[in-house]
Amino acid sequence: MPVLTSDAVILRTWPLREADLIVSFFARDYGRMRGVAKAALKSRKRFGGALEPMTVVRAWFAEKPRTELVRLDQLEILRSPLSSPVDAVRLAALSFYAEVLDEALPEHDPQDAVFRLVVSVLEQTAAVAAGTEVGVPLVPALGRGRPDRPHADRPRATQPQSSGPQPSGPRSSGSWMALSYFSLWMTRLMGLLPDIAHCIVCGEALHAADLNPDRNAAADAADLVAGAEVLKGHGFSRAASREGRSGALAPEGNSFPAEKTHSHDSGIFFTPHADGLFCALHRNGSANSLSADSWQLAQRMLRAPVSAFAAEPWTRRRAQDLRRFTLETLERHLEKKLRTAEALARLGG
Repeated sequence: MPVLTSDAVILRTWPLREADLIVSFFARDYGRMRGVAKAALKSRKRFGGALEPMTVVRAWFAEKPRTELVRLDQLEILRSPLSSPVDAVRLAALSFYAEVLDEALPEHDPQDAVFRLVVSVLEQTAAVAAGTEVGVPLVPALGRGRPDRPHADRPRATQPQSSGPQPSGPRSSGSWMALSYFSLWMTRLMGLLPDIAHCIVCGEALHAADLNPDRNAAADAADLVAGAEVLKGHGFSRAASREGRSGALAPEGNSFPAEKTHSHDSGIFFTPHADGLFCALHRNGSANSLSADSWQLAQRMLRAPVSAFAAEPWTRRRAQDLRRFTLETLERHLEKKLRTAEALARLGG
């Protein structure tokens, strides 16, 4: 059996027999795959923290005849989510990325644009959490917001240092921004996002009527503190002390809150039953309003890399309706509720 190698992102793991783990991972050159990590629960030396969800690794594996599971031989950490402080919001966002990728990506189908999107988002959130500027990208990132325009090379590996989730604070804003960017681009790359500049029914150009979104920073801080305990004991908080194991995703539940955005009616609407956006004339009774700020932000995000939004003021309420729009789109096409959306909802997302 020839040994294959590729950059990859670890998505999730679960036990197999006494000491082995089944690992779901997203390989840049081979797509989403599943493999067996022998003795991963018994020996820390072989895989260490490389099996934490959303760890970017260099993977060596061999395909076995007549089985869907590959044999994982070696993992080299390129970037760990534990190399920067992990608060409750960032932990929930990382779990959300992992669940979306594991549910949405077909097996054995390389998705280079998605891989570069994921790496750029992970790099940006890690830089914000560490309080540093984004440096050289880990792998070719999004050029001008287009996943098909790579640039930059991969630097040296970053080892995990954090020991678990920290209290939520101002740096959580970077997680909300990256979450909004990831959700929007995933719907785009999956072919689920029609032209958002025009009504999906009549084709008329949509117009923003107001730019006065609610950005109450004090309320955001209070909500983050109240929700900081939601993910305690899940995912990275548990796995960090036991290398080689992954924690559970957030608990089962519904998606983002059902209440409508607090920003003024922009004349742009979306519904959980159809893709795209609607004008006021063709909205239906179940339609929700998309604020002008979120609509214009979405158009900017589709034209610029994630790092372009790092310096902007960002609270959990900003783009909340945009995240709801993209989440409803993803869940409708996946035909299931995403478990991690409940954790994000409780944190105010």
